[in-house]
Amino acid sequence: MRTALFPGSFDPFHNGHLEVVESASKLFGHIIIAPVRNPQKAPALFSDEERSSMIAASVAHLPNVEVTHNRPLLVVDLAKAVGAEVIVKGLRVASDAEAELQQAQINKAVSGIETVLVPCSSVYSFIASRWLRDFMTYGGADRVGSMVPAPVFAAIKEKFAL
Repeated sequence: MRTALFPGSFDPFHNGHLEVVESASKLFGHIIIAPVRNPQKAPALFSDEERSSMIAASVAHLPNVEVTHNRPLLVVDLAKAVGAEVIVKGLRVASDAEAELQQAQINKAVSGIETVLVPCSSVYSFIASRWLRDFMTYGGADRVGSMVPAPVFAAIKEKFAL
């Protein structure tokens, strides 16, 4: 049974992320989702605990998937710490492939851990957490429900008092 780590900022976790997890759960015996902070991205809208809780509720229907709490480690070190042999990353559009390929290559060079790139379907390719955060921050939180799992939308409604 191979274990895979699916890291990401997941701020917020959206339907494209969910589709990648569902696909990966068919390929690997055990998936561990790790909400991590990316210092290159804007400050998080949701706390580590909020993201972990939303993700756990969103993947509750997948018996071989769990969420780990954020740890201040490099992703490759986190993968080793949780016993993952593979890192899973999602691809939305072609431009994602270039960045993810470079990251996969350096991760393998420094740790030996392989990365599997899982594309999401075109129906979700336009969804990006950064666009959702912008939309929510500037008054559109009530209009993102079709782009996120129900538990995430519930948390969005609570955060934005909808």
